[in-house]
Amino acid sequence: MGAVSPLGCSVPALWEGLSAGRSGIRRIDAFPSETGRDAIAGIIPEWDGEARFGRKEARKMDRFVQFALAAAEEAVRQAGLSAEQLSSERAGVYVGSGIGGIGTLIEQARILEERGPGRVSPTLVPMMIANMAAAMISIRYGTLGPSLAPVTACSIGNTAIGEAFRLIRFGGADIVLAGGAEAALTPVALASFGNATALASPEGDPAAASRPFDALRTGFVMAEGAGIVVMEPLEHALARGAEPLAEVIGYGATSDAYHIVATEPAGRGAAAAMRLAMAEAGLAPDDIGVISAHATGTGVGDLSETAAIKSVFGDDAYRIPVTANKSMTGHMLGAAGGVEAIALVQMLREGLVTPTANRTHPDPQCDLDYVPLHARKAELHAGLSNSFGFGGHNAVIALSRYEE
Repeated sequence: MGAVSPLGCSVPALWEGLSAGRSGIRRIDAFPSETGRDAIAGIIPEWDGEARFGRKEARKMDRFVQFALAAAEEAVRQAGLSAEQLSSERAGVYVGSGIGGIGTLIEQARILEERGPGRVSPTLVPMMIANMAAAMISIRYGTLGPSLAPVTACSIGNTAIGEAFRLIRFGGADIVLAGGAEAALTPVALASFGNATALASPEGDPAAASRPFDALRTGFVMAEGAGIVVMEPLEHALARGAEPLAEVIGYGATSDAYHIVATEPAGRGAAAAMRLAMAEAGLAPDDIGVISAHATGTGVGDLSETAAIKSVFGDDAYRIPVTANKSMTGHMLGAAGGVEAIALVQMLREGLVTPTANRTHPDPQCDLDYVPLHARKAELHAGLSNSFGFGGHNAVIALSRYEE
């Protein structure tokens, strides 16, 4: 597994921050908010693409692609994969991005206006298109199998992992690098989300701004990053001497068919995706030990997800710990699902449910066990990770702890 997150640029750094309940959200003075105050965001601290990839290569890659490559490198290294194993028609890449290279597009639009068309970079288009994270990972490792860049907004990471699960299950690949990447922290994106009243207020302590399921929540905090996992059939991993970290055992994908940005209030699509993932995994409600919620901190979204969980689990909904990792990372958009899948793997392995930070004022309508403020030890065998996206995309994956 590999992660680039506001909590750090590795899986150990991500897990240390999440399990400690630490926030990666900070004030960024480069982007004034609509209030005139500096904006807040889950920005990757001190990122230096040129130091990591070299100046020549870094200048050909948008920031989201750099994040994706860094996460892929960590995942490949941890998985112990060789160049020979990856340079095969049986190895593929399923990595998406919701917004792609918006930073590059904005910069080149400025150059066009200020300096004319002759100064626009010839690499603008390949730098900005959303499939380039998957493409550059494939080029980097020479994978010759299927390559896919799903664009399902904020559910991308789970869509990629779920579709890779199906590809492997039906014999289409032996190795797939799957997940998502995003780097859309730009003034125009922040202004757009802000004008849509979707963002949390930038007033006060940035670490307290992301408040999923809390009565004082005011919206989500935009963030950036990447999360990528190596997936393969269990027998393939064992045959090459790898240590499996967890198993993907189910996947559910549905559509709300309701609104371009709003979630369906009753959470019917989200509930259906959870049921599909559990059915494929052969799990009953009492088999689920934890739910990693999509939980961005919006008023309607958190209510809808709570309703969906109650619809699926009935009285069991009050037993299951529901954690909201975006309370610490912010909302990484297309990268969120991949990073949160990694977090769920770590929860299953460590027997520890990460907390929902900033849940200090209970909302009577959000009345489940959200593991407020502090991580909790638990005996975990299986869990769900929810991801939902603009346009009504719902993707849920079911994971189980690996047991020999």
